[in-house]
Amino acid sequence: MTKSELIEKIAAKNPNLMLKDVEKIVNVILNKIISTLAKGDRVEFRGFGAFSVRKRAPRVAKNPRTGAKVEVEERNIAHFKTGKELHELLNQ
Repeated sequence: MTKSELIEKIAAKNPNLMLKDVEKIVNVILNKIISTLAKGDRVEFRGFGAFSVRKRAPRVAKNPRTGAKVEVEERNIAHFKTGKELHELLNQ
């Protein structure tokens, strides 16, 4: 599902809200998630899952085109862990 599809589905289920208002709401929520993760904090939606930031250690990778070794620096990555309810729903 894309962001625009999400906006359309929310707008369809809430006919009292205008499409532009739903788009603003979705953008505010996503921007808040992004800014919270950028600060290194965790975002949790009970039953759905949690977003957190993890450090990926530096490593030596291989360029697939040339086969040359490339040093990859340490970096932060976003990580998502499913909540109990979502996990159970997906693994019935």
